[in-house]
Amino acid sequence: MRTNAITFVLYIILITSVGVSPVFGQIQSSITVITDKSSYTEGELITITGEVSEIIGKEQVTIVVKSPKGNLVAIAQIQVGADKKFSTEITSGGALMKTDGTYTITVQYGTQNRSAEISFEFKGISKSIEEIVIIEDNSQIEEITSKVTDTTISVLNSDDLVKYEITNGKILNIIPDGDAKSLIIFIEALDDGTITLTVPRSVLDSTINGEDDDFFVLVDGEEVDFDEIVSLIDRTLTIEFPAGAEEIEIIGTFVIPEFGTIAAMILAVAIISIVAISAKSRLSIVPRY
Repeated sequence: MRTNAITFVLYIILITSVGVSPVFGQIQSSITVITDKSSYTEGELITITGEVSEIIGKEQVTIVVKSPKGNLVAIAQIQVGADKKFSTEITSGGALMKTDGTYTITVQYGTQNRSAEISFEFKGISKSIEEIVIIEDNSQIEEITSKVTDTTISVLNSDDLVKYEITNGKILNIIPDGDAKSLIIFIEALDDGTITLTVPRSVLDSTINGEDDDFFVLVDGEEVDFDEIVSLIDRTLTIEFPAGAEEIEIIGTFVIPEFGTIAAMILAVAIISIVAISAKSRLSIVPRY
């Protein structure tokens, strides 16, 4: 009898242990994501594609890209197709993707924390054309900056002014980033303060299907909350910043073209310089027979 009892107890223990053992390989991820390449250089398109196991109503996929330091680089929301697949593209480089290293893409879908991650390598930004142009007399092209008054800022390639008020700091410059669809405001923050910017829609806007959408605001690469007042012709944002802050970026869906005229001018100077140097060195463009 005792032997039978011991055998029965051991049998119960065995059955119980099998019942609670995890079964690896049966849990399938509800979302997958891949990139077309494992590494990119400045200006290349990063193609992000993926698939979900089931479509959840009209839920959109949220894609977040973060730098090696964990700062936000890009964010997008896209609709899942009838085939359960999604795809989007971002351009490598720009104001927020400067540092070389490993960047992380996180994809989220639905309200049940369904997510997937993938990473890629960025090889850093290359030298700008201003840095590689050789001018014979070694003169430099003067950097064109915005004109900042006590109440307004001019933005390159736009006749419309951005109105502003700032406490405990001053604005140094403002430039558009065509790739990121954003305005970058360079400031000198003497203490914790706030800045209120009235931005014409012709300069920067954020819309989806003709309806206003939220801006995305970063202070030194970190997402921050802000207050906004919207009108038909402009959008007014009030943003807080800490002491020592240097850069505020407002990301939308449209920004005026960036440096189109300047790029053409620099390219013309580069061509003239190369021709002049070639002539001086007695290099012939047409081969002699």
